[in-house]
Parts: sequence; C-alpha cells; structure tokens
Amino acid sequence: MSALVKGTFRSLKGFNYRVWAGGAIVSNVGTWMQRIAQDWLVLTQLTHHNATAVGVVMALQFGPHLLLLPLTGFAADHLDRRKLLIATQAGLGVLALGLGLLTVTGLVQLWHVYVFAFLQGCVTAFDAPARQTFVSELVGEDDLPNAVALNSTSFNAARMIGPAIAGILIAAAGTGWVFLINAASFVAVLVSLCFLRIGELHLNERAVRARGSVVEGFRYVWNRRDLRAVLLALFLIGTFGLNFPIFISTMSVTVFHAGAGQYGLLTSMMAIGTIAGALLGASRAKPRIDLLFGSAATFGLGCALAAIMPGYWLFGLALVVIGVSALTFANSTNSWMQLSTEPVMRGRVMAIRLAIALGGTPLGAPIVGWVADRFGPRWALGVGAASGIAAAIVGIHYLTKYRHLQLRIVAGRLRLSFEDCDPATYVGVGARTAAAGSNAHGALS
Repeated sequence: MSALVKGTFRSLKGFNYRVWAGGAIVSNVGTWMQRIAQDWLVLTQLTHHNATAVGVVMALQFGPHLLLLPLTGFAADHLDRRKLLIATQAGLGVLALGLGLLTVTGLVQLWHVYVFAFLQGCVTAFDAPARQTFVSELVGEDDLPNAVALNSTSFNAARMIGPAIAGILIAAAGTGWVFLINAASFVAVLVSLCFLRIGELHLNERAVRARGSVVEGFRYVWNRRDLRAVLLALFLIGTFGLNFPIFISTMSVTVFHAGAGQYGLLTSMMAIGTIAGALLGASRAKPRIDLLFGSAATFGLGCALAAIMPGYWLFGLALVVIGVSALTFANSTNSWMQLSTEPVMRGRVMAIRLAIALGGTPLGAPIVGWVADRFGPRWALGVGAASGIAAAIVGIHYLTKYRHLQLRIVAGRLRLSFEDCDPATYVGVGARTAAAGSNAHGALS
C-alpha cells in the first residue's frame, strides 16, 4: 500500500512541483467558486432560469480557444512559459476583480457577464496550453503522466471544495463576494511561480521561429491516425458532453427545485468521481488508448443513467460515475498527446487539443441549452450520452482498423485483444511524416 501511495504522489518529491501544486490548489478552489457563482448569477438573478443564456456565457468563455489557436500554440512553444503564466494568471485575477466589483455594487447586467466571459476566455486561451505543457518543465518526461494526473486531482479536489463554499457564500453574502475571493486566490499561484527554482526546471528545446510553424502543428496532427481519432472523440464529448454547468444547474433548479447550496453540493458530488478518476490515473505508469475510448463509453452510459434518475440523491450518485469517466477520458487524452508528441511541437499540439475540447463549446453549449429549455434538462443529458457513445464508436473503428481489435472467447469469457503501443514510440513518427508531406508539397509546387 505504501509503495502504491508513493507511486501515486511521486511528482511531489520535487521542490518545484510541490510549490506549483500548493499555489494551484488555492487558485483552483477560487476558480470553481467563480464558475458556480457565475452560473447562478445568470440563471437566477439576471434571467428567469434561462439555460440558453448560460450556454451563451460558456460559448463566449471557451470560443477564444478556437479563435486564437494560431497564436496560443505559437506562444506556448516559443515563449518562456513561466513568464507567460505570470501574465495570464494576473490578467485572470484582474477580470475576476472587475466582475466582483460590478456585482457587489449592484451594477452588473447580463451583457457585462458576456463581456467578462469573453475576455476571460481570451486570457485562458493563452494560459491553458502554457500551463499544461509547463508541467513537463517541472517534473521531466518520466514523471509527466503522474504530474498530469496530480494536476487533475488538484483541479477536481477544488471542484469538490469550491462549489460547496460558493453555495454557502452565495446564500450568506451574494455572488459578488465569491468573485472577489477568486480574484484574491490568484495571488497564491503568482507567488508560487515567483518562488520556483529556475535552475531546476527541465527546460525543453524551444521551437525555431519560422514561417508556417503554426501550419506545421496541424500537419503533424493530421499525419497521426491515433491523434486524429483521439481529437475526434474529444470534439464529440467536449462539444456536446462536457456542458456540466447546463446539466447540473437546470436539473437542480427546474427538476429538483433546489437552492444554491444544493446546487453547489451536486457539483461537489461529481467532483468526488473526478478526484477518484484522477487518483487512479496518477497510479498508472503510462496512458492506455483502450482505456481512453472505454472511458468515453462509460461517460455516455453515465449521462444516460443521470437522465433517468428520479430523485436528487440518485442523480448525485450518477454524477459520481460521470465524474470518474470524464476525468479518466480527459487525463488519458492529455497524457497520450503529451507523451507521444515531439517536445518542440507539444505546445501547438496541446493548443489544438484545447481548442477542440473547449472551442466546440460555442457550438454545443447553446444547442444543449436550447434542448434543455425546449424539451427539458433530461433530454439535454441525453445529448451528452449520445456524445459519449459516438466517441466510443470512433475508438472502436480506430482500434479495429489500425490495431486489429478482436473479440475472443477465452475460458468462457469475452475478451478484447489488440496491438498495443507505447505512446513514446510515436515520438518522431509525426515529425517524419509531416516533413515528408512538406517536401512532397514543395516538389509539386
């Protein structure tokens, strides 16, 4: 048991990762508090239970990941990631402060939330790929899957703590104070970035600045069948499945007629599942592509189960299943794409991942919000269920066609078998095929 625990938390042996993790957990709690307060503000104070408005906020918040993709991937690969994170984290803190002041003074209107959501999305579009790839500089390649999983554990522990605190604060003091507390929480991560030991960072080779470097990232991904399959599955679930603010808020308010505290509790219950999924991921030495697609199927089944649950607590239990599967899927895509990608391409590839995972929200969130308004939140969860099943079908197609997936009966039991592959063996493959494609294009032109 002690060996398992040591393996699960092995990244914390390093000073830089410990400092980073300490600042991140404080900031993550504040971020989740703001997410709950923002949804509650829009759903109950600025509109009359309008799920479409919540969907518009999500679209504005996540749309910039797609709009700014050429710039964000370039920045993550070419700039000093620590300095870039200091700038983005400070910017997010200022935006939280501005929205908090407007809300506390009673001046806030729906269009204010739209503007702040868009600005936050623009800053986060630069922050997210830099933050995810910065982990490899904190721990190195060997501990990267573990560090990615522990980052998710921190984020989802905050998802359990933050909403519960937010629900209490909203009821006691109002949404504005939640935004102000989030603004203060960014101080912790800024301090941690300043206290890192620069000499102990595992600095990766920087990409060479050249014309076409952004296109090179797309070409690299296109020449990797595994990445194409993973990104298609991620698009389906990210666009139509990961709309938890809509799912949980509408089920809480319109189906179970719950208050702010109970809404926050439901989000915390799902976080129990995501923490469990993150810790399970941290105990694995490397990501598995079959587990990635299997978790997509489980996510779809979990959403279907949640859609038919008759009561508040049973719905909360279904959210635990959704949390485990969603986190396993997200972590697996993150680790697989980082470990199987050239270090000099990693920022651009991760920016593409985030753009697909979050950039689909402008398309999916308003649609899911409309379904919730028109047909009810249970049907909106049905859309999420369909996205998980469709992503699993993508995985089955990839494994069958390129990994020779077979279903066998062994000792009276059904067993799946396929040609497995370590993600590290892919390093260099995409670069060689991309270079070949580039040379061929040059010859033709």
